Amino acid sequence: MNDTDCLPLAPDRIDAALAADGFARIDGAALFDLLDIGEADWAAFAASWNDLGPDRYMADGGRYRRRRHAAFRCEGGHFVRKPHQPHYQSRDYNPLNGDVQRWFDPAEQATIDNPVLQSVFAFCAERFDPTSAGRWHVELHQFRIEARPGEEGRPTPEGMHRDGVDRVFVMLVDRRNVREGVTRIGAPDGTPLGEFLLAEPGDAVLVDDHRILHGVTAVHPVDTARPAWRDALVVTFVAED
Repeated sequence: MNDTDCLPLAPDRIDAALAADGFARIDGAALFDLLDIGEADWAAFAASWNDLGPDRYMADGGRYRRRRHAAFRCEGGHFVRKPHQPHYQSRDYNPLNGDVQRWFDPAEQATIDNPVLQSVFAFCAERFDPTSAGRWHVELHQFRIEARPGEEGRPTPEGMHRDGVDRVFVMLVDRRNVREGVTRIGAPDGTPLGEFLLAEPGDAVLVDDHRILHGVTAVHPVDTARPAWRDALVVTFVAED
């Protein structure tokens, strides 16, 4: 594996990596320390992934993906939840599931209020809008990708892609009885820039969506007799006029 460096969590290093490379990979244990994430808060946050609804919009016919979704306005670093709304991407960015208004179960308010997510929001706002001068449309996605005998779990069935946003934060929440699920990073022309495994809770990557393609390889069960899944949090930012 062509593994990219996992950065120390000095904020200036993260900002420099985003500016220079278009992405920054972050170690989960260090992220927990920086955001002061406690065990009880994390346990409650991670447990919310056990109650995600099915994704009924998979054009490949797969039933391996569960999710919840919420939208927010961020202004001056302050997040306000918007009324529940569909998630939409054009086929320019998602050739598999694009051009469809996709309605997912809303994220639970207890998940939104959890100190883990509030810390993640603050961290993203500081990295993506350091002057707190912008207004952003923010979407939160909770994903569970399940792997079963005879059906692999595909975190990004559309392949290497952009999301059609400005900035993306991806954080691993849990890996249970799965192998593979390698994150791949590429230039807009498809040139590979590196790959790495988000392996431990809190392992994360920040992405400039204008400059970087990203994707994750399929996951497969290690022990086919036991449930297998990969849980991830994705937060996207789009600048508003």
